[in-house]
Amino acid sequence: MNKETVKKILLPFIVLVLIIQIWSGIAAVVEDFPTPSDTYSYAFGGVTSEGDELEGVLSDPFYIENQDDKGIFWQILASLQRVFAGFILAILVGVPVGLLVGMSKDIQYALDPFIQIFKPVSPLAWLPLLLFVFQDINTTAVSTIFITSIWPIIINTALGVKNVNQDYLNVAKVLQFTPLENITKIILPVAVPYIFTGMRLSLGIAWLVIVAAEMLTGGIGIGFWIWDEYNNLAYHNIIIGIIVVGVIGFILDIIMGKIADYFDYRRNM
Repeated sequence: MNKETVKKILLPFIVLVLIIQIWSGIAAVVEDFPTPSDTYSYAFGGVTSEGDELEGVLSDPFYIENQDDKGIFWQILASLQRVFAGFILAILVGVPVGLLVGMSKDIQYALDPFIQIFKPVSPLAWLPLLLFVFQDINTTAVSTIFITSIWPIIINTALGVKNVNQDYLNVAKVLQFTPLENITKIILPVAVPYIFTGMRLSLGIAWLVIVAAEMLTGGIGIGFWIWDEYNNLAYHNIIIGIIVVGVIGFILDIIMGKIADYFDYRRNM
């Protein structure tokens, strides 16, 4: 095991120990705040510091009691379905729009002010309006993800187009390429790494948004599950939910990063 590998294992472990110590300190000061050991028992089952024996949220994630009472696996699955529905819509719309913005100054001048205006708008600002329009929880969540996650795709796709070497475009003119050939043979090979970078950012935003969206819209999903646990004063489960959301977001980012690296010609040269 080389020195770098040891650092990658040891340093995060040291930070984890520090986090647990700080967490324990907060639990000692704040009344009824969940301790690390009790939270572990609530997650995987065991006996709490008060002597209560628990089954654990993560020990049986697949249970289905009824339509509204399901294990955490089904909550995560419902959230991921909404996330990927909005994310795919953002790709289908964002990539073509980004290509147009990058290829045409007129379209850039027309759309850029609106991109800059709507890009920083919080998803919580869109939710009430979209819920009023669609009157449906799933459609509202998907459309909110679509609206808030499309901007990185548009911006990074346009940036990729602008990074195409002008010499390549001049050669395409000499060879009398059609606009479609320009895109498929010249622009896309250069822009693809930028597009996937935008998609990676977009997916992170989509996963971030879904938790807030589900907290307000209700229904089944990890966001609503966390909010429901808050209403039940189950603070241990809130911490478990936060950790689960973070881990899944981390996994999604790694997957998108690997895909982006695979399509990045600069790394494969």
